[in-house]
Order: sequence, then C-alpha cells, then structure tokens
Amino acid sequence: MTGLKSSALAALLSLGGGGGSISCDAFSSSSARRTNIRATTSTELHSTIPAPGSVTTSLTPPSAIDSSSTSDLFETRVQKTYGRYPITFVSGSGSTLTDEEGKTYLDFVSGIATCALGHGNPELTKAVSDQMGRLHHVSNLYYTPQQGLLAAWLCENSCADKAFFCNSGAESNEAAIKLARRHASNRGITDPVIITAEQSFHGRTLATVTATAQPKYHKGFTYGGEMVRGFRYTPYNDLDALTKLVEEINVTPEEDAKDGRKRGLAAIMLEPLQGEGGIVPGNQEYFELARKLCDEHGALLICDEVQVGMGRSGSLWGHEQLGVTPDVFTSAKALGGGVPIGAMMARGEAADVFGPGDHASTYGGNPLACAAGLAVAEYLSEHDILANVQARGEQLAEGLADIATRYPSVLGEARGWGLLRGVPIKEEAGCTAAELVGDAMKEGLLLVAAGPSVVRFVPPLVVTEAEVSEALGRFEKAIAKRVADVAP
Repeated sequence: MTGLKSSALAALLSLGGGGGSISCDAFSSSSARRTNIRATTSTELHSTIPAPGSVTTSLTPPSAIDSSSTSDLFETRVQKTYGRYPITFVSGSGSTLTDEEGKTYLDFVSGIATCALGHGNPELTKAVSDQMGRLHHVSNLYYTPQQGLLAAWLCENSCADKAFFCNSGAESNEAAIKLARRHASNRGITDPVIITAEQSFHGRTLATVTATAQPKYHKGFTYGGEMVRGFRYTPYNDLDALTKLVEEINVTPEEDAKDGRKRGLAAIMLEPLQGEGGIVPGNQEYFELARKLCDEHGALLICDEVQVGMGRSGSLWGHEQLGVTPDVFTSAKALGGGVPIGAMMARGEAADVFGPGDHASTYGGNPLACAAGLAVAEYLSEHDILANVQARGEQLAEGLADIATRYPSVLGEARGWGLLRGVPIKEEAGCTAAELVGDAMKEGLLLVAAGPSVVRFVPPLVVTEAEVSEALGRFEKAIAKRVADVAP
C-alpha cells in the first residue's frame, strides 16, 4: 500500500453479484401489491421491438454508411475545430498505439494527460464493462454507490471535504467559478472579481475561456469587445503584480459605491503548473502569497488540477508540490483514465456554498464514469504508481537534459514535474514545436506541443523505464534528422 487510501474501493468494485448487491425485491413486491399492477417481465417489455431488418424505417443505421475512409468522414461531416495529424488510430495497449495501417507508436501524449493507466488496462476495462452491464446512468435524482465512494476517496486523499461531479475539465472549472461567485455574493459583494494568470488555460466554455488569460482564445467571442465580466489577469509567479492587483480590486469605484455596489476579490484561480502555457511550474512563494491574500480578504484560492492532478506531478495533487492548501481544486483528464469525468472539490465553508438547484450536471457522477474513476483510484493506490511517476519523471528529465547538451542550438532546459515535462525549442532551431512533434511522429513517437515553442511529454503514468529510454532515443533521432536537413 502507498499513502493513498483505498480501503473500501475493492468492495465496491465487485458490487453487483453476491452479497455486495442491494436487494429491492421486498420493495418491488409490496409496491406491486399496493398498486394492484401486474409485474411486467423484461421479455414482455421488449417483445414489441422488431428484430433488425424486419421492418422498413426512415432512419439510416450507422452500419449502412460508407466508412471506408475515416478521413473523408471527418472532412465532410465533422466540424473543423481541431488541427489533426493525418493518422487514424484503431487500437492501443499500454503505452503503445496502433494506426489503421498497422504501424505502432509510443504514446507520450496519452490523450493529452488523460490515459493515466495507458490503453487497454485490464482493471479499468473490466470495471467499465461490468458497470455498463449493470447500471450506467440514472441521473442525480437518486443515490448511486459509485459516486459516493469516489467522492469519499477523493476527499480522504486530499484536503477536500466534499466533491461535485461533472464531465470535463472545463465543467469542473466552471463549477469552481460559479462557487466563487456565490461565495462572494454571500459576503455582500455585488461585483466579484476572479484573478487568473497570464498564459493560463482553464477551458473552452465562455466563462473558462475568459478565465484563460490568452487573448488568442478570445478572438471572435466578445460582446462589445468584452468577454465575461469579472476576471482580471496578472503575470504568473509575479508577487508584486498580484499584490497590487488585489489591492486595486478591493476598492469599489466611487460611482459604483453610490449605486450600492461593492467590488471585491472572489477568488485567485491558478494552475500549480501551467500546462498549455508552456509547462511552467508555480513558484512556492507566489502560491503562499496567493493563499495569504485570499485569507486576508475572505476570498477563495482555487487550484486548477485538471492536467497536473491525479498523480502526474509525482504527488497526487500538484498543489502538494507547492506546500499550499487551496479552498477549491478541480480535476478531470486522468480522473477517469480516459472515460469522461470531472470533479470540483472544496473544503471548509466552500464545501457548503452550493445548495440544491445552485449547480447541476445531467451526466455528472454517473455510475459508469465513477466506476472508471474508482478503478483508476484503486490502481494508483495499490500499485504505488506515484513512485513510478517520480522515477520515470527523473529519468525523462535527465534524458532531455542530455539531448539538450548535444543539440544546444535546438533545445533549451527542460522543465516540469513528474511525467509532465516540457522542453523549449530555441528560435535558432528553425522550427516550431509542432513541426518537431511531426518529426517525432515519423519516428514512431507521439508528443504534443504546449504553445508554439515547447514540446510536451505526457506519457501514461504506468510507462516503463525501457519505454522512456526508447522515447528519448526516437526524439533525439528526430532532432538529428531535422538538424541534418537544415545544415548548409
């Protein structure tokens, strides 16, 4: 066992046959007697549904659509919101993906820090398959064991007291933003302001993309030149700028005060390590200041753990690397190991801000997603995955440093934590990060850019020593070919 608590997980993961199931027979039979309604069997319920092909229907089934060219389907039927590489993947195992041509690739993208246990993990596969065959969704009108236990695991292994479930990182951050505004409203603040950092990334919904302090993501989505009001930006890791901005925010403009309005700091929302902003770790002194300022002004410290959380940093939560305790933190990506799920966790009074009807999610915390989350939690707890992340992260950092010494005109100094590493591409390299990612792909290595000039390495948390060595070799081979091609 590791420091992660998993005492009750095994029991729930086997829920569904034997003594672990909950019997409803008594309720069902007594209810039927009271209402005098004859019970209908499953066979009778389904008997009115015709067999496939036995009737004429106006619907075109997927099986009748020409699927010989996946790229053609994307070209004609999928909105072009992504720039895709010309590869179609059809299967995966561990840290390896296989395309439709049968070529294999080392996957150091892992669904962008999502497939924590790699591809085809037996425990995760079984948990999801078993749950799908038992109960996959009923809505949050009712209790489900899986959601309750996953919330308990998250809280027992963090500073949180309670969790709210949704389906993605953007949704978890949206929930945190709403919570911060409601918390500020409860303190009499009519004009709540949330501070976020420049070069941050918090999601693609209208509020979370506003929180994302990168103007390139705002273009075309403003109203009168404004995004969602109530956000202010500050340079990441700049203590003086943060202090000055908080002081400014907590003074209500005179004309607004005359109208009975009150401006104040609602929250400081930060990534412990900026991912999309270039793999930039937070400074401990900066985060300690953010904690102090929030305490002084009754605001909430929110940590966006969507990419760095769930073990990727080498600790379960990225803020643990900085020695600070947030009031609210968010998770998604690796939480379900590739099955969509998000969560917003809170402690203390922040955990009780929302009441019934204040926030909701139809799919949030459904049994299928939570079964996946529990399988990931069990695997992290019982296989000492954090130790592997630490060891393989050090190996990756040392390997990238070695390559940088051999190609000093191409690579800068690698940075990051655990298995979230980024290496800057220098201007004199003559290529962008995306182009170098394409070069690596030709060598059978999948990487992902983090901005225009940083190549990101985010392999599954179960990656092996041999796989890290192989990835480093393929990356260096790609660099060598790039250098040879541009040499005079």
